[in-house]
Amino acid sequence: MEPRESWAALAAGGVAGVCVDLILFPLDTVKTRLQSPQGFRKAGGFRGIYAGVPSTAIGSFPNAAAFFITYENVKSMLHHGSTSYLTPATHMVAASLGEVVACLVRVPSEVVKQRAQVSPSSSTLRILSHTLYHEGIQGLYRGYKSTVLREIPFSLVQFPLWESLKDLWSWKQGHVVDSWQSAICGAFAGGFAAAVTTPLDVAKTRIMLAKAGSSNASGNVLAALGDIWRTQGLSGLFAGVVPRMAAISLGGFIFLGTYEKTRQLLL
Repeated sequence: MEPRESWAALAAGGVAGVCVDLILFPLDTVKTRLQSPQGFRKAGGFRGIYAGVPSTAIGSFPNAAAFFITYENVKSMLHHGSTSYLTPATHMVAASLGEVVACLVRVPSEVVKQRAQVSPSSSTLRILSHTLYHEGIQGLYRGYKSTVLREIPFSLVQFPLWESLKDLWSWKQGHVVDSWQSAICGAFAGGFAAAVTTPLDVAKTRIMLAKAGSSNASGNVLAALGDIWRTQGLSGLFAGVVPRMAAISLGGFIFLGTYEKTRQLLL
């Protein structure tokens, strides 16, 4: 991959990440509160819907930039000499590695953001300092494994589906898709991936919000899923699925459409 293409992927990914995270922040807050152990109303209801937004504003650009520069570089390396039927596997590997790298930035931002979302009376700075004082740096990485375990299956569904839909649309119309067409493909792929990975998202939320020393604080995803199943059943595992699908469908439209458009402009 040429240096210019790498810089374009980094910048376009960062811009796309900031746009989607800030625009859809209220939906994300509603989803987090629906998934929280204390329930929607006790977690804040519709009050303080922008609680935790500073954490997102700071983390969005480097998080999305890290994902796309990894995704595009790995995809470029694996494409050389690979046959067409291996293309979906290439996209899966590239997306998975992109998520592992991006989560190094995303998880601390997500921990602070989600704790602020369910405690709207506390400031983002206070939650950050409280987490560092009581749990240290590893407190900011609580839920790293569960986030990666959520993001990799999500990306394994979303990115090959997005790329396949773009290829199909390009083939049907005889030329490469426009950025708005890429955005539509991204919305469909994101919504579908969001629906099937919601239980992993609920488990990740419970782990991040768990009190230090509790069973969920250990970060065991299977244990968290089992606890949710025993106490709340299927409805608990799919808590917040509607706002999650809505946010990620709309997010996929904005995120992937903005990424394609910005990258085209930079190249």
